[in-house]
Amino acid sequence: MQQQLTAEQAAGKIMVALDYPDAAAANRLLGALAGVPCYIKVGMELYYAAGPSFVSRLKEQGYKVFLDLKMHDIPNTVKGGASSIARLGVDMFNVHAAGGVTMMEAALEGVDKALAGNGQERPLVIAVTQLTSTSQSTMNDEIGIAGTVEAAVVRYAKLAKQAGLAGVVASAQEAAAVKLVCGSGFKTVTPGIRPAGSTIGDQARVLTPAQALRQGTDFMVIGRPITGADDPRAALESIIEEMV
Repeated sequence: MQQQLTAEQAAGKIMVALDYPDAAAANRLLGALAGVPCYIKVGMELYYAAGPSFVSRLKEQGYKVFLDLKMHDIPNTVKGGASSIARLGVDMFNVHAAGGVTMMEAALEGVDKALAGNGQERPLVIAVTQLTSTSQSTMNDEIGIAGTVEAAVVRYAKLAKQAGLAGVVASAQEAAAVKLVCGSGFKTVTPGIRPAGSTIGDQARVLTPAQALRQGTDFMVIGRPITGADDPRAALESIIEEMV
C-alpha cells in the first residue's frame, strides 16, 4: 500500500529543474517558489552559464541541490570531477552507468578524497541509466542496445549498486523493477513526470506524479510543467496536492 504523504513530504520528493540559460531567470523562478521545501535540480545549461558559485548560493539559501551533469569519462577524470562537485556541498549528483563499474567507483573515491576529515555530509551519488527521451526503437536501432528498455535500465542499476552508488536516474516506469532487483533502499530519481493533462514534449516514457509514487519513485524531476506555467507556484502546489 502506498504511504500517505504530508504536503511537506510530497514537496521534498519534487526536484524542480532550473533549466534556464542564466542565473537571473533561475532566480525569478526561485522567488516565485520561495518557502516550498522542494529539491532544486541544476543541469548543464544553467551550470555552464552561471557556474559553481550559483550552486554555492543555493546551498547558502538552504536548498537541497541535485547537480545533474551526467559525468561520463575515464575513471581518473570522473574522480577529479566528483571531488570538485563534492566540495560544492551538493546533496546529490550523477554519473553515467554506461561508464562502467570502475568509473562509478572512481566517482565515490573522488567524493571521499574531497570530504576526508572535514565533517561534511556525503552527497548521494547516482547513475543515469537510459534517458527518458529514449524510446525502444531509439535504443535498439540507433544506439544498438538489444532487448527492452526496462532490461537495459535494470542492468545498469545492478552495475550502479555493485559500484556502491546510492541509486539511479530512470523513468518512473522502471522504478518498481529497479527496486525489485536492487532493494527498496536503492534510490530512484525519475524525470519524465507530467501532471495529468500536460504535454509530454520530447519525453518518451512518462507518468503522472501519482502514478510515479505508486511505482515507488523516491524523487521526481519536474521542469517545464512548473517552469513553463503562467503561475509556477500554483503549478507546483497543484502537483503537491495530487501527491497527498
